[in-house]
Amino acid sequence: MRFGQLIGFLALVISLYILWQIRQILLVVFAAVVLATVLNELVSFFQRFRIQRGIAVAISVILLLVVLVGFFALIVPPLVEQLQQFGNIMPMALERLRSWNNWLQNVIPDRLLENIRGLRYITQGLQDWLNQLISNFFNLVSNSLSIILSLLLFVALTIMLLANPSPYRQGFIMLFPAFYRRRVDDILNKCTVSLTGWIKGTLFTMLLIATLSYIGLLIFGVPLPLVNAILAGLLEFIPNVGPTLSVIPPALLALSKEPWKVAAVVALYFGIQQIESLIIVPLIMKTQASLLPAVTLVAVVFFGSFFGFLGLFLAVPLTIVLQVWIKEVLVEDVLNSWQGNDN
Repeated sequence: MRFGQLIGFLALVISLYILWQIRQILLVVFAAVVLATVLNELVSFFQRFRIQRGIAVAISVILLLVVLVGFFALIVPPLVEQLQQFGNIMPMALERLRSWNNWLQNVIPDRLLENIRGLRYITQGLQDWLNQLISNFFNLVSNSLSIILSLLLFVALTIMLLANPSPYRQGFIMLFPAFYRRRVDDILNKCTVSLTGWIKGTLFTMLLIATLSYIGLLIFGVPLPLVNAILAGLLEFIPNVGPTLSVIPPALLALSKEPWKVAAVVALYFGIQQIESLIIVPLIMKTQASLLPAVTLVAVVFFGSFFGFLGLFLAVPLTIVLQVWIKEVLVEDVLNSWQGNDN
């Protein structure tokens, strides 16, 4: 290996190491870019009425804050009350589950019970999961300063990117060779279209899932319908994994009341997911980036494992951007233009 190649390789390794060390900051920057991209559509809408960009940005940010404040003002008070009830009911549900476990151990023959090794550990596993959840919550509170600083950075970057995005966009494009810069600009436009379509479809789906869940839980008389409906809507942001996790709390709460309601809750959530898959998604797929379910699942697991909660939260938009770049650069510009030797 030549000296110049060795220096280049070392520079690449050092760059990758630095990027890995600041990965959380990069994810915050990416989240700000995504939000700024979505809000820019709203700013462009106001600019169509001949409103100056600065005023349009201020109106968009204020409108977003009004929506968020209004949402929290309407939802948080009953949500806090139901969360307190959740803390009181959950031990009852776990105790009911423990008694069921003991009853099954007495009824099922020992030989069959040995074949179902995990049965006797169900209650203990749920208790450990609950303790871990509480522990993570306290860790979250203890790291609140870091979270607040990241949130402030996120808000500041979003506003700066939204106020004047052109210099940042041009600066990124300048990193590429001159002959390829127009192509990069086109790819960025396609990323914008894909991200905007995805966020619109996702927000609509989250709202619909939360509404259907709330109505269904009210009909079945499951405790804390508002908390569980909001949880189902929020977890819809994490595809595949989120909807599966959202059924656990209402099922446990149903178990604390009447056991038959557990099956009803599972059937309700399964039916809602089928409505989403067969009706909702096809209707909004024209405005969304098309991602294969297996690719989405692998992306959620991968980014969640390597980058923590932020990676899990941003797994889909990261995958959308990567898909656009791979399709446009690797497939269209490299592989489709590859001229093989006929010799």
